[in-house]
Amino acid sequence: MNRNQTLKREAVIRRRKIQVGSREGADWSATGQIHHAPPRPRRPRLYLRIKRLLDVALAATMLVATLPAMLVVALLVRITSKGPAIYVQTRVGRGGATFRIFKIRTMVDNCESLTGPRWAMPGDPRVTPIGAILRATHLDELPQLWNVIRGDMAMIGPRPERPEIIENLVRDLPEYHERHDVRPGITGLAQVQLPPDTDLSSVADKLILDRAYIDRVGIWLDLKILVCTAMKLFGLGPTRCRFLVRSAIPTAFTIGANLPRPQARRAA
Repeated sequence: MNRNQTLKREAVIRRRKIQVGSREGADWSATGQIHHAPPRPRRPRLYLRIKRLLDVALAATMLVATLPAMLVVALLVRITSKGPAIYVQTRVGRGGATFRIFKIRTMVDNCESLTGPRWAMPGDPRVTPIGAILRATHLDELPQLWNVIRGDMAMIGPRPERPEIIENLVRDLPEYHERHDVRPGITGLAQVQLPPDTDLSSVADKLILDRAYIDRVGIWLDLKILVCTAMKLFGLGPTRCRFLVRSAIPTAFTIGANLPRPQARRAA
């Protein structure tokens, strides 16, 4: 059994212990401690059954509608920088299974050949001029509609991460594997409320919201997240749509204050 499997098993055991101890509604507080909360609501089974059908229908419709734009953008990327227009990368999906995610390339070709896997940073020199526009408008994410149709992803869910980065994250955030209880999404609660990952603290923030979404998944929450996504595409910040998803955000959630305490991480 490798380290990832061991950490995931330990996280499951801890979660079961919490449930046995009548702490089914436990969650991380802003201080990194586990606090008691009301019991988590049951997931709507009927919606979960039809969610996949709705995802495929919406993804197929959007793929057909945006295909001409994708072709034009891919051509611009191809003629303005060296390398392929479509970028393929390995990500971790539901149940810890890996899959190949498709994106329009926004960085120089083979940009991680010297540095290894790492997150993009503000003003990242690896981003091409066309890529900067694509990242700002999120047009580079459009090929992931194909991932939704294939069954690798959903329209809404936690963002998928690379296995090399996850291997490091679970050392400090053993609960990170809980994100893999559902299919990863193109957009999600964490994506519409928080900026892209830049460090461990930002990942801990998103983990709180990803777990909150998994616990509260439902048709109304998904519709609200889609509205927030549209607002974000039109340049409206997360505070403008927070009233729509406020009920899904834990009351103790504070940005930048969700890392477990050092002793908690060592015990994990």
